[in-house]
Amino acid sequence: MVTLDERPQLIDALSALRDRVAAVRLPLPLPDTPRARQTRTELLAQLDDYLVPRLKDPDAPLLAVVGGSTGAGKSTLVNSLVGRRVSEAGVLRPTTRTPVLVCHPEDHHWFAGLRVLPQLTRVWLPQADEDHPVDEPAPEENALRVETASSLPRGLALLDAPDIDSLVVENRLLAAELICAADVWVMVTTASRYADAVPWHLLRTAKEYDVTLVTVLDRVPHQVIGEVSRQYAALLDKAGLGHVPRFTIPELPESACGGSGLLPESAVAELRGWLAHRGQDPAARQQAADRTASGIIDSLDTRLPELAGAVAAQYAAAVRLGGVVEAAYREQGKRVRRELGRGAVLAGDARTRWRAYPRDSTSEELLDALTESLAALLHCAVSAAEEHVRDAWRREPASEPLGPPGGGADREAVERIGMEARRWRRELEELAEDEVRGIDRPSGSRLSGSRSSRSSGAVPEPDTVAALLATSLLGGRRARAAGERLAELLGAQTALRLRDKGGELVLSYVDRVLHAERDRRLAPLDALDVTPEPQAELIAALSVLQKEK
Repeated sequence: MVTLDERPQLIDALSALRDRVAAVRLPLPLPDTPRARQTRTELLAQLDDYLVPRLKDPDAPLLAVVGGSTGAGKSTLVNSLVGRRVSEAGVLRPTTRTPVLVCHPEDHHWFAGLRVLPQLTRVWLPQADEDHPVDEPAPEENALRVETASSLPRGLALLDAPDIDSLVVENRLLAAELICAADVWVMVTTASRYADAVPWHLLRTAKEYDVTLVTVLDRVPHQVIGEVSRQYAALLDKAGLGHVPRFTIPELPESACGGSGLLPESAVAELRGWLAHRGQDPAARQQAADRTASGIIDSLDTRLPELAGAVAAQYAAAVRLGGVVEAAYREQGKRVRRELGRGAVLAGDARTRWRAYPRDSTSEELLDALTESLAALLHCAVSAAEEHVRDAWRREPASEPLGPPGGGADREAVERIGMEARRWRRELEELAEDEVRGIDRPSGSRLSGSRSSRSSGAVPEPDTVAALLATSLLGGRRARAAGERLAELLGAQTALRLRDKGGELVLSYVDRVLHAERDRRLAPLDALDVTPEPQAELIAALSVLQKEK
């Protein structure tokens, strides 16, 4: 068992572990994700609101959080333990209910600051004497109302939490968070609801963490008090909680729903005595806090590996989703290269323009047609890749937050691909202009091996060279005549060198288009930043903690 003395190394280990837990991201909706997210939330609450503050201040008052279902009588119980109304009772709750913490006036400084529950703003009622309490103010979100009462013993604070089964999600989450900050869990249920699933979930959680726990069976009719108590005790025994202190409060006029009275002293005397002993007796207080802290720390040996496993599952799913995209675009890249090799771009209007060139079709018209055909081929490849991704992701629930693949038919994709194809054309034309400019030089600086136009002194037009080059690169065997004509204009060696450069240019633009569209599809996944590092960091932080325990 951890002893709550000055343990700076243990505090450092827990603080480092807390940072590792906070860094965990679980964005993909896998089957175990809801449980993992809840585990992460609970861990942060226990580390921030309980373990680290308790280890730093082992002499702080014991905090007993009173939790339970709607209508269990928690507020009436707290008011009765305090001896005056400090928390609004009744089943008609405000939409957002401000939790109330009550402590002895000399313990006020322990809770006025942000030592525990730092995310909740402290609020106070105007000063009033105990015989004339002021009305409860309008509830505030993310607030904790701190009250003082000299009737409570020093060393003990009570916290009235929202209903654990509240219809308001924020209330349920707040109730769970407040319970995580407790030294003592006081679970309140009723004769009519003691077998409900929600309180038993909390009881099993308390057993799992081995925290200091006490149960209160409230509002039990006198005529069945013996039978109900025996049945409840049998359920506790079956759950391995038979050792847990159990208090029974009979149904009284003061505990009626909507009542604002206090329970008789005799009804809560036993529970008050049990709590007061834990708060006033140093040994009892330390034992209660030690047990809760030790139980939570020991539970990390199981909970953190589970959380690390969920992180690993997230990364595996991200790799799987990304792999589908990578494979789809890689396959389409291979297909586009095959299509280029067989001259698939020289089809439709491009083929018609080539057949009419140069008599009935200009170089610009031929380049326009080839550019549009190349863009169409790339757009078809992107559409096929997106369709494959869509079909594969449809079978992956983890892909839900990434949105549906855009598909190759969306207008923006058409515009992006068309823009890249036109950019390729401009660079091809610049390549042709550079080559023609090299021809128009003094004879001593000309490259050897040129014949035909060069020997006759004629310099070809750059747009003619560009049109023939594009046709020879994209037309396959059907465009052999374009390559032959290019060799006649520039010379065999120059034409070959120009085709090599042009071929590299085509492939680089094909890769640029496909890689850009692939990256656009991967961008939502990359933005989730699902990496394997948090898994290793969690295990490493747990290892350090285990050495310090």
